[in-house]
Amino acid sequence: MKMKKFRHNHISTNLMYVPAILLFFLFVIYPMITGIKISFTNWNGFSQSYKYVGFENYIAMFKDKNVWSSFSNTIIYGVGSTVFQQIAGLSTALLINSKFKGRTIGRTIIYMPVLIAAVIMGNMWYFLLQYDGGALNDILILIGKEPVDWLTQGNLTVWIIVLVNTLQFYGISMVIYLAGLQGIPQMYYEAADIDGAKKLSKFFNITVPLLMPAISTSVVLNLIGGLKLFDVVKALTNGGPGYSTHSLSTLVNFTYFNNQSAGYASVIGLLLFTFIIIVSLVAQKFFKSREVDL
Repeated sequence: MKMKKFRHNHISTNLMYVPAILLFFLFVIYPMITGIKISFTNWNGFSQSYKYVGFENYIAMFKDKNVWSSFSNTIIYGVGSTVFQQIAGLSTALLINSKFKGRTIGRTIIYMPVLIAAVIMGNMWYFLLQYDGGALNDILILIGKEPVDWLTQGNLTVWIIVLVNTLQFYGISMVIYLAGLQGIPQMYYEAADIDGAKKLSKFFNITVPLLMPAISTSVVLNLIGGLKLFDVVKALTNGGPGYSTHSLSTLVNFTYFNNQSAGYASVIGLLLFTFIIIVSLVAQKFFKSREVDL
């Protein structure tokens, strides 16, 4: 009787997964398979007819300088944002974790930009950085300096986009690190105090090793977010001037809608998807191997 009841409960539990699995296949697996199929065609994204062109799109991608320029920018957006967000997030978490008046308000203010849509944040920064009438240039003119066209400076503009993305989303890292810090038992720090350990020594020998699960989570989330960066680039520069600030995500959008080349856009999208998967798995494995048990 107990065995029958166990089997019934087990079957009921398994059936609970069915809606999630169906949704996963509908919105992830099926679009991915469709994208792979389209990548072997010359479809323009609108017409009812197209023909298969084999690996022509793949060969063209490897020869396309704009793709590799965008790929380079994507790495800068992903790695640059991740590094800066870890530094800012951990520093802020260490500060907020200490007891002082107004720390709850401080957490709220720091996390608040995360709640703003990235495209809105991008437009807000655009009005600060635009050449004519931008707030930053107005300040420069006020102090007798020449205005700067911040959004057409190529490599400088790429790093401005990294900075904007960092300032918006480092609050996520702060929350992750704050949870990790509050999960570290105080007895380790008390034992280190008895041994006469200094703050820097406690940080590298206690805090960092025991924060590895939080570091792993924060790094992987930030990497994925940075590598697929779209909204901020679209709002600030739309990939310009030329192709100098495109990420692979914005290049996919530009190739599909502006160049009307859905097949080629699919190939670029698959490149981005594959790259994010590889980087995420490598990062997870790297940090997982460095985790320690409490």
